[in-house]
Amino acid sequence: MGCILIIDDEEDLVALLREELEARGHTVLTAGDGEEGVRQARKQPDLIILDIMMPNLNGYDVCRAIRDEVMCPIIFLSAKQSEMDRITAFNLGGDDYVPKPFGLRELMARIEANLRRERRAQVLSAERKRSKLWFGDLGLDLKERTVAIGGKPVPLTRREYGVLELLATHSGQVFSREQIYEKVWGFDAEGDSSTVVEHVKNIRAKLAAADPETEYIATVWGIGYKWNKI
Repeated sequence: MGCILIIDDEEDLVALLREELEARGHTVLTAGDGEEGVRQARKQPDLIILDIMMPNLNGYDVCRAIRDEVMCPIIFLSAKQSEMDRITAFNLGGDDYVPKPFGLRELMARIEANLRRERRAQVLSAERKRSKLWFGDLGLDLKERTVAIGGKPVPLTRREYGVLELLATHSGQVFSREQIYEKVWGFDAEGDSSTVVEHVKNIRAKLAAADPETEYIATVWGIGYKWNKI
C-alpha cells in the first residue's frame, strides 16, 4: 500500500476519495489549496492526485513547483477537458489525466496502475545499480556485459547476451518469442521472432558446455521462455 496525497479544494470529493483509498489500505494526506499542496508534496508521498483549478496556486503551478524534487506519479484530476489542458499537464510532468466527472472505480484502477508502474521502475532501477548478479555458479556482469560459470567466461554473441540478460534480470517471468525479439532486436529490426529460437538453442548449448547439470532457461510450451530461479 502507499501514501497518497490529494490536492483539491472540493471538500466532499476529497472526503469521498479519502474514504475509498483508506478502505483499500492506503495512507492519505490532503491539501485544500495549492500552497498547502506544495508543502504536503515535500513529504514525498507515493502518488499525488492533483486538481487544476484551485485557490492560491493552480494545479499547473503546483506541478511546476514540485516536479524537480518530487518524483512520484502525479494524476491530474480536473473539469478542464480540452486537448491543450491535457497536453499542458503532461508537459509539466503529469503521469495521468482524469477528467471530472469521473467513475470512482476507474480512478482507483488508474491509481493502482500508476503505483504498480512506479514499483516496477524502482525495482528495475535497483537491479540495474547492481553490477553483478549470481545464479548458482553463473555470474552475470551487467556493466561488462559478460557471463561466466565457475569463473570461466561463456562466449556469447551480442544478441545472445541480450537474450540471456533479459531473461536473467526478470527471473521467473515468461517472455514470448515476439517479446524477446522486440526487446533485444528492436521494433524496427529486419527479421522475425523465429531467430529467437536459434539464439536460445545456442545459449543453452554454451551454458550446458560449462554446466551440464543446470537448466538455466526453461521452455514454457505454447508461450515462450523463462529464466529458472536457481
